[in-house]
Amino acid sequence: MERELLKKIVTNTEPKESFQIVVTDNKTKFTTRFNPHIQLKKNRRSEMALVNLETYYSFPNITDENSHFTCATNTEWYHIFVPERSYDIDNINKYIQQKMRRNGHADKITISSNTNTLKAELIMENGYQLDFGTAKLIGSVLGFNNKVYTNDYQESKNPVNITV
Repeated sequence: MERELLKKIVTNTEPKESFQIVVTDNKTKFTTRFNPHIQLKKNRRSEMALVNLETYYSFPNITDENSHFTCATNTEWYHIFVPERSYDIDNINKYIQQKMRRNGHADKITISSNTNTLKAELIMENGYQLDFGTAKLIGSVLGFNNKVYTNDYQESKNPVNITV
């Protein structure tokens, strides 16, 4: 009995034939097909293990649940949809600036980060307003409460939740 147990231990601890597979993609969902197919030896038991997973902004922090940005001049409200992706605050600001520029409203609203407080800062010019008071708005990611912001300068009440 002990001899059989020792044989199993030796077999299980011997170096095994192995190889690495590296899979990369720039999408959040992907499938990899190997051509030629991976051939495993029929007379051997095979195992597969995930040894390492390296990601960089691999999980979107802007989704359908928080992808809307609503702002207004003195009289007219504008709605901007931010596509699902992984953003930092600068990327969110750049995207919103680009969309506002197309509507003739460049540099009227600026979003930035305060690295000392881990909060977002908001600067609105010429009476602009931001509505973070309804569902599915990007304000939750930026740490802002659910309300309409009308002052020229605001700092979020909560830390930025950019790593959702």
